Amino acid sequence: MDQDYERRLLRQINHQNVPEGHPSKASTKGSLEVSCNPVTVKSGDRFIPTRAGSNWSINFHYANENCWSPNQNQRAKDASTDTGKDAVAYAALLRNELLGAGIETVHDPHTDDRRNAILTQDTHSLFRYTIHTKRVPFDNEISPYSLSPLSNKSHKLLRSPRKPARKISKIPFKVLDAPELQDDFYLNLSSGHYAKILNCRSVGLGACVYLWSACTSQVTRLCDLSVDGDSVTSVCWNERGSLVAVGTHKGFVQIWDAAGGRKLTSLEGHSARVGALAWNGEQLSSGSRDRVILQRDVRTPPPVERRLQGHRQEVCGLKWSPDHQHLASGGNDNKLLVWNSSSLLPVQQYSDHLAAVKAIAWSPHQHGLLASGGGTADRCLRFWNTLTGQALQSTDTGSQVCNLAWSKHANELVSTHGYSQNQILVWKYPSLTQVAKLTGHSYRVLYLAVSPDGEAIVTGAGDETLRFWNVFSKTRCTKESKSVLNLFTRIR
Repeated sequence: MDQDYERRLLRQINHQNVPEGHPSKASTKGSLEVSCNPVTVKSGDRFIPTRAGSNWSINFHYANENCWSPNQNQRAKDASTDTGKDAVAYAALLRNELLGAGIETVHDPHTDDRRNAILTQDTHSLFRYTIHTKRVPFDNEISPYSLSPLSNKSHKLLRSPRKPARKISKIPFKVLDAPELQDDFYLNLSSGHYAKILNCRSVGLGACVYLWSACTSQVTRLCDLSVDGDSVTSVCWNERGSLVAVGTHKGFVQIWDAAGGRKLTSLEGHSARVGALAWNGEQLSSGSRDRVILQRDVRTPPPVERRLQGHRQEVCGLKWSPDHQHLASGGNDNKLLVWNSSSLLPVQQYSDHLAAVKAIAWSPHQHGLLASGGGTADRCLRFWNTLTGQALQSTDTGSQVCNLAWSKHANELVSTHGYSQNQILVWKYPSLTQVAKLTGHSYRVLYLAVSPDGEAIVTGAGDETLRFWNVFSKTRCTKESKSVLNLFTRIR
């Protein structure tokens, strides 16, 4: 091949590969136009389009139902209202009739779909290929005696009960003044529950103990310790009767009959203030600043007692288990100890908290489940399996945990907090999701009590107020049994 022709051919091929606007192409344009020799470039017959600027998510409108956009988040919030729930039910009804989805119950998209989104969002692809085997016609699902055009699944969908929305009022329904209510983390000046017989609530204010009747809203003074130069440091009701145990600053434990308004006995044994009390039938456990826990039977003479020594600092929390077999104690030494009814040494010891353990609560729904909360340096809510001695789970509440109480009807619990948010939180267990957050106290919420019906709670703080809240539901959550052995579900 001629060398000049080969040089011109290579220069022409290079010029065609240069993109538009390149300066090298403009400089060689004149010289290439002079050459009129036809050049045939060998290429294939296959056309390969460029996809550099394609946006498949827009062109094919790929809508992933589990990828939550801002608009979908807004629709999920709207679904919590009655109008949104009607729209969800109507959409499920259309899917039943048009697509044969077979939906029988309406789920809350704000909770169920979001919970399952993480599990299912990676399983969807752009295109799906399915093999239809044997499809049951829709007509077979309709009863031959029914005049409705809807299928049986849709009838079940329309008859399914609607779950009412959980509404917890963030405003207390009653506020009482409590002058001289001390702002001391280590004291328990309010009983953990009401008196079941008298339906009264007790609270220690300074040197006196007052009773507030839930029936008449009257306030009466039970005792006055100022005559002896003493003050109240703890109060606890007997669950079965009308007895009130009062711990004092000098280390005495007085037993009072609330119905008769008289003192039955005064127990000695502690050398410092008694900040924690817990009844177990007719037995009374008391924890003191002298680091000793005393267990005494109020029906026997005072010298009969059991001394439990395990804490190295002040005992500030005591709770008996629902089966009356184990006692949980918390101290300022950051320890949580579990005792049984026969041994003088703790059977279990938990040291995960980084601050004082005052908040203690046994679950009435799960045997051996114990919840505890730490002080300002810890702020954690922890759960323990006392049957195996294992730590279950924990969560950081963000503030000092002062008190804990379980709901009697649902698997929920309420916690009161101090530094620095002074809030009241309602938790759902075991997911540990916050059901409600209540604010109103300007000081640490150090005291907590639950009403006999398990619906209302009473909180007390250093702002010298008692606030009554409706946080729990009376009805127990039950699921309908679908077993064929349950004949009551099949009676028309």
